Amino acid sequence: MKIAVIGTGYVGLVTGTCFAESGHAVTCVDVDPRKVELLRGGGVPIYEPGLEELVHRNVREARLAFTTQAAEAVPGADVVFIAVGTPPGETGEADLSHVLGAARDVGRALTGPCVVVNKSTVPVGSAEKVRAALAEVTRHPFDVVSNPEFLKEGAAIDDFMRPDRVVVGVESERARALMAELYAPFVRAEQPVLFMDLRSAELTKYAANAMLATRISFMNEIATLCDRLGADVDAVRRGVGSDRRIGHPFLHPGAGYGGSCFPKDVRALLTTARQIGLDFDLLRAVERVNERQKRSLVEKALRHFGGSVSGRTFGLWGLAFKPRTDDMREAPALTIVEALVGGGARVRAHDPVAREVARRLLPPAVELVEEPYQAAEGADALLLVTEWNEFRQPDFARLRALMRGDLLLDGRNCWDAEKARAAGFVYQGIGRATGVARAGS
Repeated sequence: MKIAVIGTGYVGLVTGTCFAESGHAVTCVDVDPRKVELLRGGGVPIYEPGLEELVHRNVREARLAFTTQAAEAVPGADVVFIAVGTPPGETGEADLSHVLGAARDVGRALTGPCVVVNKSTVPVGSAEKVRAALAEVTRHPFDVVSNPEFLKEGAAIDDFMRPDRVVVGVESERARALMAELYAPFVRAEQPVLFMDLRSAELTKYAANAMLATRISFMNEIATLCDRLGADVDAVRRGVGSDRRIGHPFLHPGAGYGGSCFPKDVRALLTTARQIGLDFDLLRAVERVNERQKRSLVEKALRHFGGSVSGRTFGLWGLAFKPRTDDMREAPALTIVEALVGGGARVRAHDPVAREVARRLLPPAVELVEEPYQAAEGADALLLVTEWNEFRQPDFARLRALMRGDLLLDGRNCWDAEKARAAGFVYQGIGRATGVARAGS
């Protein structure tokens, strides 16, 4: 098939590249000429494991192309994906201006029948707005499809190539048949393509992310209980997760969730509920818990240092909101750094891939270093914020020799508490009571 993808952000670039990898002719559109030029050379503007190699190969083999003009990509396309941003507005609602603008660009460029697929995360009812925007500018027949993405940053290629499900909202048999053919190479191992109506597909995306955010926040509340009751959250998590009705994924407590999906989608779903007169108390609590959780490591530091961090030096390991990405959107590290610097502390931080992104987001006073142990030199405390693999087994003796103080704050419960204490540290995790050994993973 001939495919056009409008937008080369995280979702659009992964989508276009993976379809090209499966043999389709794909042209991606972006308004930024510098980004397009980089992509034409096989480079990528974001960090995602395996993506640069796929982009380079498919550009070289002429299956994947990039342009700044929808008029060059859309004519003759069998299917056009809209994968542009939907940033949150001031009251939490998703801003559809980019989506509707892209739809009009697509409509003006159509030369015949086409299936237009909304891949962006959009509120319920957006497909109707996309249809209206297209109808304003074209007389060619078209179908509108909702096909939300479920990609995990750091594992997006594998998620696309081997999905656990593909959700597709359709209104016509023609669109259903085309989407079934398009995704056939990716669902041979019995993963289902779930066809449904447009509104249900749109809501499925928000419901899934809200559920995952709720699981994380619930476990963070349990971790707070463990801290105060002297229990070990690792043991509790294993006991709860062993229930087959619940399972282990997304039951790990930590310093809060961030990124481009969970915070934005929780707020957008809350806004949708409010607009129809529903007070979604559960999700409102999820959002409050997460904002509080982002301050948990700072609060532990304040208690340790007698209520003030002024004049103290803090080392941070990890800045991205999760490992295997350079994405710092709403990352817990931003809240932590803001609180520490605002309290008069000095911060020295390291992240394996997010340093350049961090330079644009963190205060100039924050020192970004190239090696993790540099962040610990002379520090009164070391905070683990993002659980990159290279941070999981530190040399505690080396850390103790480098640091001025003895406080380790493990925001992801990755470190061996007994080994840390044996090396002379005051160790504090999330929900791991002092003196309680880790219960295993």
